[in-house]
Amino acid sequence: MPSRRFADGEVVMARWPGSVLYYEVQVTSYDDVSHLYTVKYIDGTELALKESDIRSPLSFKQRKSQSSSSSPSRRSSSKSRFRSPRRPSKSRRRSSSQSREHKDDKKKTIQETSLAVLVLVLCLSLCKPSENNTRRYNGEPDSTERNDTSCISLEQKLKPDLEIERVLEQYGLRPRKEEKKKEEIYSEKKILETVKKIEKASSKPKELEFGGRIGTFTLIFLLPATVFYLLLMVKQDDPSLMNFPPPLPKLESLWEARVFGVFLLWFFLQALFYLLPIGKAVEGLPLSSGRKLQYRINGFYAFILTAAALGTLLFFQFELHYLYDHFMQFAVSAAAFSMVLSIYLYIRSLKVPEEELAPGGNSGYFIYDFFTGHELNPRIGSFDLKYFCELRPGLIGWVVINLAMLLAEMKIHNQSMPSLSMILVNSFQLLYVVDALWNEEAILTTMDITHDGFGFMLAFGDLVWVPFVYSLQAFYLVGHPTAISWPVAAAITILNCIGYYIFRSANSQKNNFRRNPSDPKLAYLKFIPTATGKGLLVTGWWGFVRHPNYLGDIIMALAWSLPCGFNHILPYFYVIYFICLLVHREARDEHHCKQKYGLAWEKYCQRVPYRIFPYIY
Repeated sequence: MPSRRFADGEVVMARWPGSVLYYEVQVTSYDDVSHLYTVKYIDGTELALKESDIRSPLSFKQRKSQSSSSSPSRRSSSKSRFRSPRRPSKSRRRSSSQSREHKDDKKKTIQETSLAVLVLVLCLSLCKPSENNTRRYNGEPDSTERNDTSCISLEQKLKPDLEIERVLEQYGLRPRKEEKKKEEIYSEKKILETVKKIEKASSKPKELEFGGRIGTFTLIFLLPATVFYLLLMVKQDDPSLMNFPPPLPKLESLWEARVFGVFLLWFFLQALFYLLPIGKAVEGLPLSSGRKLQYRINGFYAFILTAAALGTLLFFQFELHYLYDHFMQFAVSAAAFSMVLSIYLYIRSLKVPEEELAPGGNSGYFIYDFFTGHELNPRIGSFDLKYFCELRPGLIGWVVINLAMLLAEMKIHNQSMPSLSMILVNSFQLLYVVDALWNEEAILTTMDITHDGFGFMLAFGDLVWVPFVYSLQAFYLVGHPTAISWPVAAAITILNCIGYYIFRSANSQKNNFRRNPSDPKLAYLKFIPTATGKGLLVTGWWGFVRHPNYLGDIIMALAWSLPCGFNHILPYFYVIYFICLLVHREARDEHHCKQKYGLAWEKYCQRVPYRIFPYIY
């Protein structure tokens, strides 16, 4: 059994796979079975290498000293040969012309070699991970992964060309000038084509999320089934999980053309508000092509106009509880519309340029790309479909549904005032939506906008999941009223305020630091500098846990469910779902941040050990 040569923690020189370049690394571990060393580069990259690819730093120093000691004698001998005085003048002129040609050829070789090295450096930079979820509209960093093997493949392609150049230089078999120019042009075109192929390959997602093709295919059917199951369960007199499955309604009762027409009217009304020339226009983050898209920030104005329209309808005795009476039909209409919209989005994405495709939805697999979204920013003129659906129809529709449930409770139970539980649920969730619309600009830095394409996942989530699942507590209270005392209501209100304070102050602290780290008002914040030029906050909320905004989200979600009491677990589905969602997003953030920040992220994790829950997780 071979003995181990290098110890853990030893600094050595390691060869980069597929190249002849050696870099300084640190040995972290050794596998006795595979006989591979795990080494860490300066930028945090870890690779498993054979012992033959690792050398001691002393060997490089010895080589350097030997080459420097032998070079003077070589130079002197070459000079003595060229300075021979016994040659005739004619031969001397010939030798001088030959030496000039030799110098020209040598200069050209250096230029060609420099061009090849430049392309290698470019491709190595392409392989480095770049930044790229957080919660909607909270502005967390996002990142994409690059395909490291593309660098190795390019270097292997260019290496034979460099070897041929060295042989031609050694034996003087240089082509004529005209042929050389042609070869130069051809080689440059070949290099550019290779770089384009690498960029195209690097845009493909390295790992598939959500269980890959099988997982996304399952989710396309599982998500609508979950929504319909929850609504059917809440509609029962006893919404216990033991009463499974709930009684299924007739298929013809799930669809009504009038309901679908009302849904389309709502969707296009919000589209009209979006197109109004009110609110400021801002630029989003730069795309892969360097271009920045324009966005109209008028979500809060659209909310005010929607409130005015609803007030007008109520003034003219319009029965808003119509939403409650046809709630299931509205959910079916929204699901059908989101499916049609997803199909349209995928078909149009097949004709867009490569640089406009989403990094996470460009896998080449139809089902996966259809689910995650193939095109990054689908637009009809200046109308951005993804940005519009993110906050307008679904999020504002959530508030309208809650209001309809409040009116339905008053009508069904003959109440002159809504119950205290219903008031708390409506108030808490109204605050959440208004906060999102007021801070609309922050959504431009989230993964939903910068990384995820617009496909079935976001279309269904924005138009169906948000309005019909997030309003589950208000829908539950209509058929299952729960009485709570004022002291309990006060305690729940304090809990919601604590969650909202953590959520908003943490996001504001991060956004202000990102805009202007040198702001004197932020002088009390300490941070760890990173190679990207950004800093990782280690004081304030971000020094308490790594994702304090997630902690605030979960506390608020619990406060929304507590007014429903403890008779059934169904109103707490949102809390359970929210915890699972944020843990998934947190794990994805951890992976991306480790790739993006390298050693700086490891230092940050040592400084801030807890992810979401202090002293727990």
